[in-house]
Order: sequence, then C-alpha cells, then structure tokens
Amino acid sequence: MTELALLSPELIGQKLPDWHSRDEWKSIHREFRFKDFADAFGFMAVVAIHADKQDHHPEWSNVYNQVSITLTTHDAAGLTARDVKLAECVDLAYGRFSAMQRPLSTSTDSKDTQ
Repeated sequence: MTELALLSPELIGQKLPDWHSRDEWKSIHREFRFKDFADAFGFMAVVAIHADKQDHHPEWSNVYNQVSITLTTHDAAGLTARDVKLAECVDLAYGRFSAMQRPLSTSTDSKDTQ
C-alpha cells in the first residue's frame, strides 16, 4: 500500500475509534479539551513537531481550552496512511499530555486577608 492510497472507512474506524468522519470519509475530525489555554497550546506545540517531521499538517483551531483537529490528504482527495499515522501520534500525544497536566489549583496556597 502506498502512502497516498485511499483507505477504507472500515479500516479507519478500526484504527481510530475516537475520530469521526467528515465529508463522506474524505476527512476525519476529533475534538480535545484541556484544563486551560496553556495546556491546549502546549498540546498543539507537541503535535506541531510531529506533524512537521511527517510533513503532513493538520487543519486545526484552538479556542481557549479546546482544540479541534481535522485530517485529510489533499493530494489524494481523501484519507490515507499519512492521516492514520498522524492521528495515532495525536492520540498518543493527547494521552501522554493529559496524564502530565497540572492538577487543578487549590485555594490552600492563598492567605486570607481581612
């Protein structure tokens, strides 16, 4: 299988169960949520490094603590092994990043002032 051969929806669904099809399987999409903007942006920085190394860049957006990612291979007009490879990297980064996220801050560090 070449890197630009179109993949079947069944194969993509098996490999990437958390991703959703768009445009009749011409692209896949996933939403990610984080504690805050800094964590969301940090995740995007990690993904950007992987995407750049693979020379396959996502369509994405960030609003505060949310990141939306859409993947497609424009040269093939659909989904290819390049999309699966990057989506697997994104999923791995999200799993690792989520495990490393800072805990929610507590008010025990602040002093009462009267």
